[in-house]
Amino acid sequence: MGPARWLALGGLLALAGLLEGRLVRKEEAGFGECNRFFYAGTPPAGLAAAAHVKICQRSEGAERFATLYSTGDRIPVYSAFRAAHPAPLGAEQRWLVEPQIDDPSSSLEEVTDEADATSSVNNLGSKQALNADYLGSDYQTGQLYPFSLSSDPHTATFTLTNAAPMTPSFQKQWYLTLNSLMDLALSPQCGNGEELYILTGAVPSDLKVKDKVTIPEFVWLAACCAVPGGGWAMGFVKHTRDGEVIEDVMVKELEKLLPFNPQLFQDNCGEMEQDTEKMKKILEMVNQVQDEERRAHTEGASRTPSSTRSTRSALLPPETSGEKSSLLGKLLGFITTPFIKLCQLIYCLAIGILKYTVYFVWYVTKQVTYGLESCLYRLGSATISYFLAIGEELASIPWKVLKVMVRITRAILRILCCLLKVVCRVLGLPVRVLVDVATFPVYTVGAVPIVCRDIAVGLGGIISLLFDTAFGTMGGIFQVLFNVCKRIGFKITSDNPGEL
Repeated sequence: MGPARWLALGGLLALAGLLEGRLVRKEEAGFGECNRFFYAGTPPAGLAAAAHVKICQRSEGAERFATLYSTGDRIPVYSAFRAAHPAPLGAEQRWLVEPQIDDPSSSLEEVTDEADATSSVNNLGSKQALNADYLGSDYQTGQLYPFSLSSDPHTATFTLTNAAPMTPSFQKQWYLTLNSLMDLALSPQCGNGEELYILTGAVPSDLKVKDKVTIPEFVWLAACCAVPGGGWAMGFVKHTRDGEVIEDVMVKELEKLLPFNPQLFQDNCGEMEQDTEKMKKILEMVNQVQDEERRAHTEGASRTPSSTRSTRSALLPPETSGEKSSLLGKLLGFITTPFIKLCQLIYCLAIGILKYTVYFVWYVTKQVTYGLESCLYRLGSATISYFLAIGEELASIPWKVLKVMVRITRAILRILCCLLKVVCRVLGLPVRVLVDVATFPVYTVGAVPIVCRDIAVGLGGIISLLFDTAFGTMGGIFQVLFNVCKRIGFKITSDNPGEL
């Protein structure tokens, strides 16, 4: 390995500290800020399970791709990304782990090197694959989202949550096939790939590496072009058996091959408006890629097919590109290693100082910004409160004037009452006497009929008494006379009985 590549490796390893892999919480919708890697911002429906975790892979403060990871199989279910121009530099493999998958309480919120996580992460490797799981086996860590298709120069794809076990030959052919599909078939038919959404996944088999990491039965790719009026959707399947070429299928057929029969794209990537002409052109280019794969297997050649011989082959990891260093190169590498290590150390120190300087400036700027925001907020709040107080006072003036007028009226009435009481006390006339004097005429007039009635009753009684007296006297007189006459007649009769 030459000095230039060692320097490139040192730079990539120093910048690996800027990588972030955020676990998306269950209550968050979709993949959070990584929803933009899915068509219509909607992840595939039907693939989520209890043993699956959602990861938003970030680098340099930006989202790079999204991964649904199976902690049971320890391989990704799928990775989602947008087609982009590839990174201009090559990269060496330095596989990273996600600490919070094994230890949710871990203080490490970024993906980190496995050696650094061993001492600080509890149960490391209990739910995710480690480098040790691949050592001594016939399988290598194969990226579902290859670095050769990434626009990220900082190895964001070199995380074990984006890798599944692949044989060296299959891994090499998988990378070359994806590069060919993207260069020849997919990107050219989707406006240079600006609106191209890609899903790459792995379907687990019954076999495992060291009884831990599940070996895929096949890997798949689904592409959705979201160009209005000219969109399309295609699916591809590649079995892990050597000699198998990639198969093109419709997205609905691909969904039937996957567990749980998911829906990969919302509304099937607008299937009612898909451009069949573009799909025919894609299939023509896919046939060329398949022919190149068959020819490579038939000839047994290790070289790259002519249609995929491009600068991207330099992006493949050394273990898969088939490079072998010469004896002279190894000798030069051995001699220059101390100097290269020193350069790496100086470079790392410079990067570290630069990083923490940027962090310090960012912190100071953040504090100053917060201070200014706080001052502006308080000033605005005070101004609003002042105007609200003035408005309330102006609005309360009519009510206060009315209250003052009512109080003045009540005071005047109280003064008049007091004056009346003073006059009454000065004159010494009780209120009861005044009331009786005022009511005397009323009582007097009301008593006249009663008095007249009583007088009439009295006169009538007197007259009646007079009549009774007169008649009683005359009756007595007549009674006396009658009795006298009666006695006189009886006596005469008794004296002369013979005459009778």
